[in-house]
Amino acid sequence: MAKAKEKAKEENTEEPPEGRKKKKGLLVIILLSLVLLGGGGAAWYFLLGHKGVPGVEKPKPKPPVFERLEAFTVNLAGDQERYLQVEIALKLSDSSVSDEIKLYMPEIRDAMLRLLSAQKAADIATAEGKSKLSNEIRQRINKVLGVKSADRGVVGVLFLSFIIQ
Repeated sequence: MAKAKEKAKEENTEEPPEGRKKKKGLLVIILLSLVLLGGGGAAWYFLLGHKGVPGVEKPKPKPPVFERLEAFTVNLAGDQERYLQVEIALKLSDSSVSDEIKLYMPEIRDAMLRLLSAQKAADIATAEGKSKLSNEIRQRINKVLGVKSADRGVVGVLFLSFIIQ
């Protein structure tokens, strides 16, 4: 009796050759459709020049906000009597930071004078030295402002004038 049931199940589970051909044909059609759709999508993407959907505008980036500081003239550290005169502009994350800078200007100027006067002429004469100094200025001003995030507060320091004498 059990053998008869197993034979009946095997006979029922076997599909006629027509069913297999239909499934294979359907599978081929689905795969070809996916390939064509993918190729068409890629062509559309490249023909539009990576601009996305026509009629939908990307949000424009906010214009940069800069705050120019008064010029600094300091004696540099070292055996020789050397001077540094530098003018700096700060690139800010938004316009509200400009108001904070004005509020904390005495502390910022003090931090800048201390930092700049501790430098040696040979260290800041190179491009690498200027880059390191720029990063240190940004960190010190953000510390005075109480900014903890790298994308807030002062996000860049630009040297407008840099004279070592």
